[in-house]
Order: sequence, then C-alpha cells, then structure tokens
Amino acid sequence: MSITVPALATPSAGAAFARTTVERRELGEHDVLLDIAYAGICHSDIHQARGEWGASIFPMVPGHEIAGVVRAVGDGVTKHAVGDRVGVGCFIDSCRECPNCLAGEEQFCERGNVATYNDRYADGAPTYGGYSTQIVVDENYVLGIPEGISLDVAAPLLCAGITTYSPLKHWGAGPGVKVAVVGMGGLGHLAVKIAHALGAEVTVLSHTLSKKEDGLRFGADHYETGDRDTLRRLRGSFDLIINTVSADLPVDAYLRTLALDGTMVFVGAPENKQQFAAFSLIGGRRSLAGSNIGGIRETQEMLDFCAKHGIGAEIETITADDVDKAYDRVVASDVRYRFVIDTATIPA
Repeated sequence: MSITVPALATPSAGAAFARTTVERRELGEHDVLLDIAYAGICHSDIHQARGEWGASIFPMVPGHEIAGVVRAVGDGVTKHAVGDRVGVGCFIDSCRECPNCLAGEEQFCERGNVATYNDRYADGAPTYGGYSTQIVVDENYVLGIPEGISLDVAAPLLCAGITTYSPLKHWGAGPGVKVAVVGMGGLGHLAVKIAHALGAEVTVLSHTLSKKEDGLRFGADHYETGDRDTLRRLRGSFDLIINTVSADLPVDAYLRTLALDGTMVFVGAPENKQQFAAFSLIGGRRSLAGSNIGGIRETQEMLDFCAKHGIGAEIETITADDVDKAYDRVVASDVRYRFVIDTATIPA
C-alpha cells in the first residue's frame, strides 16, 4: 500500500507553492522510509520550479538536499536501520550496470540516473523531492549522516557540499596547492571551507568585498574581487579554480590566472554560452573542465570528511510559508548562504 505524505508543491511554472499530499511507494524489500527533518533550497530547484530549464513535470515537489531519520526499512535492508540519521541527494536510482555506475560514478550513469524530483521512475511515475515530510528510497542511494553534523546544516551538503568536494578531490586540492574559489554563495562558501580543510591555500574571487569577513572566517587565506585589474595582477597564481557562479565570466582573464598545468572547473551553470580563446589554454598547458556532483561512495566520503572537520553549511532556517519569498531572495543573492526548510512546518 502506498504512503500518503504532506508536501509542498508548485502546480505550474512560476506558480506559488501550496500545501498538498503526494503518494510514496509501498516499502519494498530494499527500501528505506525516512522522516525528512530538513530540506535545503538549491538554485536548481528554482530553475526547475519556474520552468527555466524546460522539461519540468508539474505538479512539482522540489528538493534534493534531504536530511532526516529512518522511520522503517524493508526486510532486505542491511545498510541502514531504524533511527539512523540519513540523507538523500540529487538522485535516487541509476542503472547499476554501466561502467560509470560500477565505478561508483552513478552521477554519470550512461542511461541517466533517476533524479530525486522532476523525473520519472522506470514505471513512469513522477519523482517528488524533499519539500515533504517523508520519502521512500532504495537503501543504495541513502547516505549516512555522521553524528558530528547536525541535520539542518548537513542538508545542503547533499548537493552543494558534494558539488564542491568532488572537483577539489579530483584535481588534487591539498597542501602546497593554490585554489581560487569564484563566488561566495551557497556553493562557494562550502568550497572555501572544504578546500581549507584539505590543506590548500585558498583565495576567494568575488564580485565585491562585502563577504570578505565571512570568507576569511571560513578559511580563505586571501579575498579578492574579480575585476580585470585584480585578475591581471594574479596572472599565473593558481593551480585550481573552482567556478561556482552561474553568471557570465571573462573566461580568458580567469584562465590566465592559472599557473602551468592549472585547471579551471565549472560547477556553476551559466545560462549563456561561455567563450574563450584557445591561446589562453595553449599558453600555459591549462585545462578548462566541468564537474557534476559525485557518486554515492564519494558523497559518503564527503559527509564523513565534513563531520571530521566540523564543516556544515551556513544556513537560514525557514518555514513552508517562506519558500516563495526565499526563492526571490536566492535570485537576488540575499541569503547567507543556504535556505533550509523545516519540514515540520509543511503539514497544514
């Protein structure tokens, strides 16, 4: 028998959120039912809820930064137990058979993973995300949240945390490595914290100096603006740039701040095509790359790392009634640094 749970949904592109209910599938042999305590608001929630990326499925219950506690488990579950603190990130299934899935890189599943919301299960039923009170997920796609992190600040780690941890690890951030983080928003502030904990020398490149005090407190060694004069002064400075912003950038100017064999990685998704000159790469054997969240194994590694180093998101906790206003504030960059919904406020 399916489970009816309270949720917060938008009925059409750009429409206001309203309280409703959604059906969760009956608990299967390998399923975990979790009570959601907190759900982070990611900018991608806004893009999809407002139909800005196309292919939106309505009514939509967004949310892929989910933290809560296990309520029940199927008879065959071995990875989680009732009472465990757990999280769910950006996807809830994948083919499990392709080379990428077998390598633990389910985010790059060749057949396409099943997104936590705004997607469909194999039987065609729509997926509904974390703006709700409960969710049923296969145990293989549920993460354990260590005791060292409270659930509210852990929720954004399930997207923003792994989105920045994965490229920092992949491109070798650590002692002796100079890392620049472009932007100090929901992604950027976690990139600074994680890069610092990895032992890298961290520089923030921001639009203004308004968040400098925060950046230094999070672990940045230097805080600069991204104006052309500053970028010219910083030429050849960095081994790795993590670009967390979704705005258009003078890519050539940023590439020239890379040292020999340096890499600039996009984790933000600008709306427009970005342009650069080949000589900006050729001149220093530089690379331009992109990265997309992380697999289940790496996401668990990230959560364990954050617990060990006391890393959580900087959050503003809101109620279900505040979500529409919070969306507008995210678009206006008026949040430090992640909104998190207290899902106990969703039931009418």
